[in-house]
Amino acid sequence: MATTETPTAPPAESLSRLSIERGTAPLRRRRPLWKRWWLWALVIAVIAAVGLAIGQRGKPTQVEIGSVVAAYPSQSIAVLNATGRVSAARRASVSSKATGRLEWLGVQEGQHVKEGEIIARVENRDMAASREQAAAGVSAAKANLGQGEAELADADQSLKRSRELAAQNFIAPSAVDTAVARYNKAKAGIDTLRAQIQVAEANLRAATVAFEQTLIRAPFTGIVLTKSANVGDIVTPFSAAAGTTGAVVTMADMSTLEVEADVSEASIAKITLDQPCELQLDAFPELRLAGSVSRIVPTVDRSKATLIVKVRFDETDDRVLPDMSAKIAFLSRKLLPAERKPVPAVRPEAVVKRDGQDVVFVVTGETKPADRTETSDAKGETKAPPSTGKAELTPVTVGAKLGDLVRVEGLVPGTRVVINPPEKLASGASVAAAKK
Repeated sequence: MATTETPTAPPAESLSRLSIERGTAPLRRRRPLWKRWWLWALVIAVIAAVGLAIGQRGKPTQVEIGSVVAAYPSQSIAVLNATGRVSAARRASVSSKATGRLEWLGVQEGQHVKEGEIIARVENRDMAASREQAAAGVSAAKANLGQGEAELADADQSLKRSRELAAQNFIAPSAVDTAVARYNKAKAGIDTLRAQIQVAEANLRAATVAFEQTLIRAPFTGIVLTKSANVGDIVTPFSAAAGTTGAVVTMADMSTLEVEADVSEASIAKITLDQPCELQLDAFPELRLAGSVSRIVPTVDRSKATLIVKVRFDETDDRVLPDMSAKIAFLSRKLLPAERKPVPAVRPEAVVKRDGQDVVFVVTGETKPADRTETSDAKGETKAPPSTGKAELTPVTVGAKLGDLVRVEGLVPGTRVVINPPEKLASGASVAAAKK
């Protein structure tokens, strides 16, 4: 008979070894050093810092760049500056006293004319006919005078013969009386004829004046500024009528040009008659002309609290025209010949001390804002980044202050310099214009 073996239960100690302890953390293997993330972050940061340092080392210093300008020494002795405009003290709107159609105009804008020159003419055929008629009347009156003088001479001879015959008793005394009466009548006729000549001459003068009024003449020597009428326009001294024109041309005497400026009444005490001035035209900044105060108009504009001061030109120039804008520098004294030439000047912030000497940093080469990167335009073409310049330390001699600038010797106008150069800026350093 077969027997069945019953499996033997394992010992309790063996089972306890197979149990898992939940409270104990499992053991993990240590990662290699090159797989740690913080180490890579540190390496990347170091590389970025080195690259930034290298980039900053080659990047130009951004600075403000200015220019040396040509300034005038008159700015240092100017007690007051004002703006105004050029005007002519002698200016006229030329018109005709007669009324009629303008049939001839002989001038254009900018043309020089002399005093008394005919510049236009109104239709005057009727006036010319009246003048000719008056002239014929004068000729007729003079002819009548000649006839009367001949009759007087004949009456005088007859009277002499009658008296001689009467002295010899060849004629009656009544014949002598008749001769005397004829002589007196002829003599009285002469006076009448002479009076008629005066009347005829007066009529001729009146007709001549009427004719001359149709001729428009220049009232003085000057230049034509504007033309207000054309051939065919109806000209009348009273332009209020519809379709009529008053002035034909406007002209000015260029020898009477002056600058008219509004000066604040608070500053009028700084201005005196005949005070020297320097005049500068906005149209020609390089042109500086000497002038002097001619008069102060004694009327205050209460709306602006200003007075009008007029400055004459002591020097003339053909380029000066009426209504040009001008600047006036009222000076404390008259300029010397050497002070009328421009001198180089810069902003005071451009001059610094280096080793106890006044210097400026002159910028050479092309300088543009250095923070621009390479870009492409609308056509897709690549634009190269702007180039930089070099700052060269240049010694200068500082002179007097000229307004907001200071005079410097050793530089020429147009030279570019660094404004407010940094303390660490060295000669030869690369600079670029700071972006505004």
